[in-house]
Amino acid sequence: MPFLPYPLPLMSFPSLRLAAVSLGLLALAACGGRTATTPSYQQELFSSGASPFAHNYDATVAETCAAARRALLSQGFLTTMAQPDTVDATKNFQPSADQHVVVSFHVVCTPGENTTNQSIVYVNAVQDGYALKKSDTSASVGLSVLGSLSLPIHSNSDAMVKISSETVPAGKFYDRFFNLMGHYLNTVPRSAPVSADDVRSKPLAPSLIVTSPEPTPIVAQTPTAATAIQASDAVAATKKAAEEVAASGAMAALRARVAQ
Repeated sequence: MPFLPYPLPLMSFPSLRLAAVSLGLLALAACGGRTATTPSYQQELFSSGASPFAHNYDATVAETCAAARRALLSQGFLTTMAQPDTVDATKNFQPSADQHVVVSFHVVCTPGENTTNQSIVYVNAVQDGYALKKSDTSASVGLSVLGSLSLPIHSNSDAMVKISSETVPAGKFYDRFFNLMGHYLNTVPRSAPVSADDVRSKPLAPSLIVTSPEPTPIVAQTPTAATAIQASDAVAATKKAAEEVAASGAMAALRARVAQ
């Protein structure tokens, strides 16, 4: 560069002008970083008062969670977990062609603080946002016939990318859910014990009474009686044998006399 006897203005050098603008932008960014907003979790108060995410019901834990499950199913939510004291459900929304929203519901039922027939329901809903993102991919193909010539090949791919996740703030959203739960608690059938004064008995008619015949008694012989019977049978057998012997002797004598 030749020597200049007098200074030229800054606008005559585009590179210097661009550098000055860049320095100014960096200075502004540094100043803006000092005034950063407070994170959302710093606003949590953890107050011991009434919670907008909780509600009391005059029902048992099982009845309350059953009402919560019925309330979510009636609004198109898909329950993913069924437990006596916990209900989880999700529902999909499509605000536009390139946006997708999923609302996840989490309900926990606990016993009440004062009475046994009371429960407390804690509800939390999370909204997850997804957006359609398009990504370009390129590749080159070398042709040996033409030397080092390369032909670019471009392709596009679409994918849903999660861009946000936020707990639904307290307000009318949860109030409508609690009111619907109360509706199902009032319509659920409940069983009550029968009072002892209301129980009445009435005897059956004589024609409806079934009588069974008297059983035939079974006579069991004692060992002494059985022995006596056996002895009597033996005596009778001996007497019969003696008679047969006497008869045979008389017959033999008669035959001898006839032979003489």
